[in-house]
This record gives sequence, C-alpha cells and structure tokens, in this order.
Amino acid sequence: MDTKFHGVGVAIVTPFNADQSIDFDGFGRVVRHISDGGVRYIVLQGTTGESPTVTKQEKKQLLQYLKENNPKNLPIVFGVGGNVTAEVVSGMKDIDFEGVDAILSVCPYYNKPGKRGVIEHFTRVADASPVPVILYNIPFRTGINMSAETICELAQHPNIIGVKEASCVIEQCMEIARDKPEDFLLISGDDVQAVPIISIGGVGVMSVIANAFPAKFTGIIEAALQGNFAFARKELYHFLRIDPLLYEEGNPVGVKSILEIMGMISAEVRLPLMRASDDLSERQRAVLQRDGLLELVA
Repeated sequence: MDTKFHGVGVAIVTPFNADQSIDFDGFGRVVRHISDGGVRYIVLQGTTGESPTVTKQEKKQLLQYLKENNPKNLPIVFGVGGNVTAEVVSGMKDIDFEGVDAILSVCPYYNKPGKRGVIEHFTRVADASPVPVILYNIPFRTGINMSAETICELAQHPNIIGVKEASCVIEQCMEIARDKPEDFLLISGDDVQAVPIISIGGVGVMSVIANAFPAKFTGIIEAALQGNFAFARKELYHFLRIDPLLYEEGNPVGVKSILEIMGMISAEVRLPLMRASDDLSERQRAVLQRDGLLELVA
C-alpha cells in the first residue's frame, strides 16, 4: 500500500500582506516550519488556503513557488474542485501537474446534487485528472453529505484513491472503513477526530492546527498509527480547548491569528473573512498558556 498520504498532511494557509497581495516570504516560512515539524505532505489551496478568494493565476503562482521551495520534497496535494463540473474538468488543462502527487476535490457545493449527480461529477473529474483524486466531504460547507455508500461506490474508480472525511459523524466513518476497498484512504478532515478515526481504520489527517504545531501534532498522529492510543489520546487533550477557537470567526482566521502570535505571518485574510478580533486573539493566548502550548510559540 502506498503510504505517502498516511500521517499528517497540512492544509496550508495562504499568507497575505497588508495590501492583500500574497506574502510569498511568509508562505515559505510556513512551508519550512511544517517541513521541519515532520509532516508527511502538504495540501495546497484547500479551504484553509482561502481557495475561494485566491485567483487562478495566484493558485498557479503558489503551486510553482511550492515546487521550487519544498525543502524536504514533501508530496503535494493540490485543491482542484468546484460546483460546475465542466469548468473543473476544463480547468485542469491549465494546471502544470508536474510534481503534484494528487488533487483534493470538494463535493459540489450549493447545487446540492443527488447521488447520481455526485457520482457522475467525480467520475468525470477522475477520468480527466492526470494524477490520483482524493474526495473531500465537508457537509458543513457544501450543504450536501456524501454518504458512505456513495463514497465507497466512487472508491471503485481506479483514479480515486481516498476521501478527506469531514462529516464529523463517526458512524459514517465506520461505514466507510467497513465497506471501502482495502487500499482506499480514509483521511480525517477534522483534527480532534483524527485519533478516533485512525482507531477505526483511518490513515491520518489533513490538518489545520499543524500549520502552527506540526511537531506536536505529528507526534500524536504517528503514535495513533502505531497503536499507542493511550499516548495519542492524552496528548490530543492539549488541543481540545484551542481547536474551537480556530473556527469561531471562520477558518483560517483562528490559525492565522496563532501564526501571527508566533511571529510567522500576518493574520490578514481576504473578505468576506475578517482578521481575528482582539478578543479572540486574547482568548487564544490564554488557552495556549493554560494548556502548555505557549512554549511552542516562543
């Protein structure tokens, strides 16, 4: 079994300057930070990368920068998705897939297609993609939940290799684990659910918090993958209070605020998101200190 997407992948942020242009120097600092922290791969232009407000040209620039500034040559998963099937398929013709190991493709949002529409959408995407496809199920954002049955049917496609499962419904994750092909990757899309999902057959997580704390979070996930759930559970408790503060004002508002506290990048985001309020940042500092994470920020 190919294990390049086992363990922690980081859904990497896109840093911005005060004028809203991309801060490539800051992006490079985050890449080096997570690489030094031992993560297994990088997920570029997922939700945490503010993909809805990053232009096609900027996406190309970020991808090229990452290819040229990837100190540990980590595998790259590139976000390629949308709710217009024809545009997703045709748009892949403009992407340089050299050095891209897989794409992450979100379930079509807003349209709310039925099962047949979802399957046809992803079949066309997978047929057109020159690299393997990882499905992304996140009902909270898309307005539609891909059922375990739908995911496992799509798993039969030779170019669909896994799912980032962010339904946060453990029963659904168990159904996927039970019914999927053996080599199909069940990847947690939620940091605090990653350990439970690994316990039922998952292979890791596409993480938000690992932007800030890659080494500590990687240690937790690697312990879980090795069957040391007592250690993983105990260490994961350190993140339980900070995790909700990542999403209280929208993702990646919270994690960018922590990265600003760390002195790594600015907390700037693009509208309609707003940078973290002073109140949120102050509460983050208090929680980080209380749970022993502030020392990792120094």
